[in-house]
Amino acid sequence: MSDSPAALPQQLPPAVRALAEADFSAVAQRFTAAGFTVAEPADGIITIKAAGAAHDAARPAVLVSVGVHGDETGPIEVVAYLLDALSHQPRELAVDLMLCVGSISAIRAGKRFIDADLNRMFREQRGTLEGTVEAARADVMISATTDFFKDAGPVRWHLDLHTAIRPSVYPTFAIVSELIPDQARGALIDWLGLAGIGAIIMNPASVGTYSYYSSEHHAAAGTTIELGRIGTLGQNDLAQFKDASQALDDLLRGAPQRAGTQRPHIFNTARQIIKLSDQFKMAFGKETHNFTAMKQGEEIARDGDTVYTVQFPEELVVFPNPDVRVGLRAGLMVVRVG
Repeated sequence: MSDSPAALPQQLPPAVRALAEADFSAVAQRFTAAGFTVAEPADGIITIKAAGAAHDAARPAVLVSVGVHGDETGPIEVVAYLLDALSHQPRELAVDLMLCVGSISAIRAGKRFIDADLNRMFREQRGTLEGTVEAARADVMISATTDFFKDAGPVRWHLDLHTAIRPSVYPTFAIVSELIPDQARGALIDWLGLAGIGAIIMNPASVGTYSYYSSEHHAAAGTTIELGRIGTLGQNDLAQFKDASQALDDLLRGAPQRAGTQRPHIFNTARQIIKLSDQFKMAFGKETHNFTAMKQGEEIARDGDTVYTVQFPEELVVFPNPDVRVGLRAGLMVVRVG
C-alpha cells in the first residue's frame, strides 16, 4: 500500500480513496479468494484473470485506464465503485481485467502532470520528453499492457477514461483509432452509444496516446473517452457518468446489450494542428468549446510562415491548446461524416 497523499481530500469514501492511492489490497484479496489469478505488476496496476478450467480463449480481455491525467478524477470515482462492487461478487466478472491508474504521482500531487503530458508518451520517439517522470511511467504501463494482452484471445478492449478541461458542444465524446478492424470497431461504437457518448472522432494517426498504442501494438479496440468535465475528487457529480458507468458494468459482467440507445455522431479527422515553434498563435482562445464550428477559409492558427486554415466547407475544432510544448498537437480539426 502506498503512503496516503496529502493532496487528496480527507473525507473520501473508502473505495475511492483506495483506488486514488493505488491500494488494491482488499480487492485483490477478494478476487484471489474466489479463485482468480490476481497480479499487481506495478504501482497502480492490477490484473484479474480467470484461472484453470474457468478460463477459455473466448474470454474478452478488457483494459480500463483512469487518471492518465491526474486532475481528471471523475472516472476514478466511477471505476472505484464498480470495482469494489464486483469484488464483493467476484464470480460476476466475465472478462480478464486490467485496471491501470495512470499518472499516480500527479494524482497524489493534485496536478494534471508532473513534467509533461503522460498521454503523449506512448510512441517510440519522445524527443525532449524522454527524461520526464511521465516517460518512465509510460514505460511501466507499456510493459504491463504487453504482458496483459500477450496471451489474450481475439476480443480485446482498451477503454481509457478521461474528463475534459473545457466545455463541449458534445459533453461526452470519444476518439477511436482507424486501425481497429470493422467488426471490432462496430462493436466498440455500439458500446459507446450505450455509454451515452454523443460524438466519435475517427483518428488515423497516433499522437502518442495510450489507447492508440493498444490498438496499434496489441490489436485492441482502443478508445479515449471524454466523459464530461473535470471535477474535484470526491465532489464529482456522478449523475453525469450514469450511462457510462452502467455500460462499463454491463461489459465487465457480460450482461446482454441493452436496446434503445442513440448512435453517436461520427467525425473524421481533417488535420492535426501541430505547434512548430514558440511563435505559434491560435486565431481563437484556448477556452473555445470543443466542436466549435469554423467555415472554409477561416484562419485556425499561424506559426511563423505556416498558416493553418479551414479547408472543408465546415470543420470543428477539438482540444485547442496553444500552450502545449513545441512538436505536440495544439488542436484537432474534424468533419462530420455520420
